[in-house]
Amino acid sequence: MKKYIKRQSLQNRIVHWGIAFSTFSLILSGIFQMPVAKRYMVNELPFLAWSGDYHTTLIVHYIGAFFLIFFIFFHLFFHLYRREFDIFPKRGDTLKSIQVIKAMLTGRKEPPSEKYLPEQRLAYFGIGLVLLILIITGLIKTFKNLAGINMPEWLYFWSAQIHNFGMILIILGIIGHLAAFIFRENRNLLGGMFSGRVGADYTLHRHSLWTEGCNEAKKALKKDFNKENPSELGS
Repeated sequence: MKKYIKRQSLQNRIVHWGIAFSTFSLILSGIFQMPVAKRYMVNELPFLAWSGDYHTTLIVHYIGAFFLIFFIFFHLFFHLYRREFDIFPKRGDTLKSIQVIKAMLTGRKEPPSEKYLPEQRLAYFGIGLVLLILIITGLIKTFKNLAGINMPEWLYFWSAQIHNFGMILIILGIIGHLAAFIFRENRNLLGGMFSGRVGADYTLHRHSLWTEGCNEAKKALKKDFNKENPSELGS
């Protein structure tokens, strides 16, 4: 029977999916405001009549932005407070990422990794940076609509351009993030974002530099071995 260990806490999974769903709602509502829904008759589809109404899509956009900001700042505050930096990029991650990807493409043995693969840490930083830019430019665009706020036209113009470009980058980032699971080696990590668990054997094989996880994996495998071989306990 395959043994599993805990990789992601319930809190991490809630934050991950909270950011994912709020980002998706922002992309969708942002596209509908262009306006795309009426032009391509998306608003004629069942349950999507709201997509053709600018004010409704704007409200959806604001709600998505609120939850995105909440989850991101909660995530940063919590992990900075606890001094948990294992997902933050480290020196040499670019070179190590190339080595890992090259190994997956050629079928060779990968270099040992910590809890997070080097390319995961780089993706975290890249997507996080784009989301931060989208939040800042989005807030500037929102302030423009508030009464009594006078803003230079050039600031609003460039904020809008950067915001739109950021949307393209985040879409590409999401596609790249999902494309990583094309590689069979990465598919073990997908279940971890749903159940929070990964295989003990997988952990020892691929994340040998993750001390806490490897110790837990060894205990789980040893416990399972003792159950299957009770006669060896007294030897």
